[in-house]
Amino acid sequence: MIKENNQGILVVVSGPSGCGKSSIDQLLIKTRKNITMSISDTTRKIRGEEKDGIDYNFISKEKFLENIENDKYLEYATVHSHYYGTPKKNIDKFLKDGIDVILEIDIEGARKVKEKCPNAVFIFIMPPSMEILKERLVNRKTESKEQLVERFKNAYKEINEVTKYNYVIVNDDLNESLLKMNSILECERCRVDRIEDVYLGNQEEMIHELLVDFDNKN
Repeated sequence: MIKENNQGILVVVSGPSGCGKSSIDQLLIKTRKNITMSISDTTRKIRGEEKDGIDYNFISKEKFLENIENDKYLEYATVHSHYYGTPKKNIDKFLKDGIDVILEIDIEGARKVKEKCPNAVFIFIMPPSMEILKERLVNRKTESKEQLVERFKNAYKEINEVTKYNYVIVNDDLNESLLKMNSILECERCRVDRIEDVYLGNQEEMIHELLVDFDNKN
C-alpha cells in the first residue's frame, strides 16, 4: 500500500498580457475540485467587470508599502508602473489542507517564488503568435496606445524567460489549454517524491498465502 503526501500543489502561472492565462485559470477553478486562486493585492485601478476581493484586492500604494514593511507578501513586484503582491495569508493553510493554489503572477514574481518554493509547479502560457497577441490586446480596449506599446514590448522580454518554467502551453484553443493544465496537475500528483511511505505487508506471510492459494487451485 502506498501512502501519498496529500499536500496541495502550488501552481505558478505566468505569461504576457493578452495570452489568456486568466481565462484558463478561471475555467480550471470552475471545473476542477480542490483548487483555488490566490488573490493578489494590486495598486492599479479596476478594469472592466473586475471585482474587488475576487479578481484582485485593490488597495492604495500606501497600504501596499505598509504590507511590505510588515512582511505580508510571498513576493511582490512592480508591473506596468503598478504594484502587485501575493499575500502569504491562507496559502500555507490551503496547501496543508490538500488544496492546490494557483498564483497568476509575472516572471519577476515567479522568479522570487521559485527561490522560496522550489517544489512549486511553474507553467508559462504562450500566445499562438505575436500577431494574435497584438489583436487580443487591441480588442480588449482596456489600455491607452502608450500602455499597449509598453505591454507589447514587455511580451517579448517575458517570452524569452519560458525556458525557466517547467511547462509551456500555447493557448490557441481554450478547451485544449484547459485539458493540458489538468494533465499537468494529474502528472504532478503522480510524482514519486509525493510518496511518504510504501507498505507491502509481511513478506513471509504473503509468500505463505501465495503457496496456500497455489495448492488450493492445483
